[in-house]
Amino acid sequence: MIKGQMNSDSSANTTESQLVSSRVLNAPRRQVFRAFKESQYLARWWGPKDFRSTIHQFDFRPGGRWELTLHGPDGTDYKNEYFAVEIVEPERIVISHPDPAHDFQLIVTLAEAGENKTRLTWRQVFSSREHFDQVRLFVAEANEQVLDRLEAEVARNQ
Repeated sequence: MIKGQMNSDSSANTTESQLVSSRVLNAPRRQVFRAFKESQYLARWWGPKDFRSTIHQFDFRPGGRWELTLHGPDGTDYKNEYFAVEIVEPERIVISHPDPAHDFQLIVTLAEAGENKTRLTWRQVFSSREHFDQVRLFVAEANEQVLDRLEAEVARNQ
């Protein structure tokens, strides 16, 4: 199930232990990349609907570490740590989230999809099939909410 106001093209699917979402955003690729690269923008959209992010450390380079807290709508804080595995501006971002409760690698690819349009592919690869089966339904919905927020962020910064 895909939610949000996706303009022309959207899809989501699952395989053995990964969840993949894709959509076309009405923004140039460099602008979408900037929403990941600059912490002030990332903090405004990172996390599901009604969550807020506080970024404590943000080193956007291969080997860099991100530390942030997601503040849930019920007041619960979720500390998160990510590591940048690969960054190829403006086309690819790979980060790992090695938390035993939610262990995955996120691979984001950005491809030009026409004038001022970007095809974003969000591939989340989980550490095991068992873990994936436990979180799949929650994560599928949360990812779509995150992408809705990203889409709104890039629209706001045009």
